[in-house]
Amino acid sequence: MIHNLQFDFLVDKAKNTLTIRREFLGSRQLVWDCYTKSELLDQWFAPEPLTTKTKSMDFREGGHWHYAMVEPNGTEYWGWTDYVKIKPIDFYTTLDAFSNADGEINKDLPRAEWRLTFTEKGENALVETIVTYKSLAELEQVIQMGMEQGMMATLQKLDQLLAKINK
Repeated sequence: MIHNLQFDFLVDKAKNTLTIRREFLGSRQLVWDCYTKSELLDQWFAPEPLTTKTKSMDFREGGHWHYAMVEPNGTEYWGWTDYVKIKPIDFYTTLDAFSNADGEINKDLPRAEWRLTFTEKGENALVETIVTYKSLAELEQVIQMGMEQGMMATLQKLDQLLAKINK
């Protein structure tokens, strides 16, 4: 069965934002869980062939997620997410950063504010992610680093996880 799921990747250079809208075959609650529980995030939150491992996660306002994306050869790319505001299954906001294994933030790479909103689209869930950078230069840097391709590949892994869960 072919599904034409909504996928928009919009760049607004005037506002230094990326807007990603993505529809998933799953309930809003299930998709929310996939974004907010480390045991589920670890199964999808990295583009192939990378995997994800959580070092620590405390999903609450003022909490954080410290994780690594891991290449098949073992190379680790660490990230840090601060949870700012959370309204369960509607939305949450974060401040993300590149970090090291000890959770020290890399100040040479862009930090961004993320707002993820979860709505119903029929029986499916629609996630709108708005990522705001401090400057056009930072926005262009992450685009050059392959943000669009990385997000597309990562969200396809979430599709695979949802298909497995929904069986």
